[in-house]
Amino acid sequence: MNKKEDFMKIFTSQIRIILSKLQIDFEQLQEIRLRIQSPLLILYQNKEFYVREDGTLGGNRENAYIISKNEIKETMEYISNYSLYAYEEEMKQGFITIQGGHRIGLAGKVIMEKDMIKSMKYISFINVRLSHQMKGCADGILPYMIEENNVKHTLIISPPRCGKTTLLRDMIRQLSNGTEYFKGVTVGVVDERSEIGACYMGVPQNELGVRTDILDCCPKAKGMLMLIRTMSPQVIAVDEIGSREDIEAIEYVINCGCKLIATVHGSSIEDIRTKPLLRELLQEHVFERYIILNNKRKVGMVTEIFDSQGTPLYKAGAFA
Repeated sequence: MNKKEDFMKIFTSQIRIILSKLQIDFEQLQEIRLRIQSPLLILYQNKEFYVREDGTLGGNRENAYIISKNEIKETMEYISNYSLYAYEEEMKQGFITIQGGHRIGLAGKVIMEKDMIKSMKYISFINVRLSHQMKGCADGILPYMIEENNVKHTLIISPPRCGKTTLLRDMIRQLSNGTEYFKGVTVGVVDERSEIGACYMGVPQNELGVRTDILDCCPKAKGMLMLIRTMSPQVIAVDEIGSREDIEAIEYVINCGCKLIATVHGSSIEDIRTKPLLRELLQEHVFERYIILNNKRKVGMVTEIFDSQGTPLYKAGAFA
């Protein structure tokens, strides 16, 4: 079963029929949005479109297909194999990962218990984020990250929807497998939201390399410490750092002699300097490489690469 079939089978028959009529490249399809009593929407090539019943796309909601309450309910039954209880732990984080590595974001009524999220019910909003692996998208960037066979501490700075996780995923794969100029190393991945490896029942749906170990659905700070203590990684990779706990764990990782690759939301180094916790890392020159992404011309476009002192190493290119 291919990845298209993996995500198509979670929808009701009517939605499935509509989606099958779409005249698009499904490798460029990023999100499918279902909201109760609202139009069916997709994010395709970084643009939002309304979907009509005949499978055509539009820029306004006129004649767009409207999602019913029963379709939301039935879709959730398909997603959970008729057992939402079995996915209760994942739902506390607001998502479920399905076969193929696709992540299903959920919103509805949150059930609290002692200031902790216990569960969710009356789910009325579903966001299907499709998993795409672009092998080779890090080819042009790796030479800037490796010096004398040593990996540099690297921070990927990117606005949302610019391909940072896709780029990180390919970096991990290549560092783990090795390349013609670099011997592979042991990589530990803390995949807090199941986006990097997209594990389904413990099995990564994305290829992350033969020397990679994954902690799935684990908080980044705790996961980094666990990997250091148990799996002896040479490189640790995490997505979307930012909390005080993350920063403290990063310092621990680096003091242990392990290399770090991380991502953060932002548009430039100057943008990161405005965030107090991250500013400390910049001032201490913790990261040896900064990779800046945007999607002005295409998703995953690398605009600049800097060293730890802010010296430009590369400017205005598109590798990914």
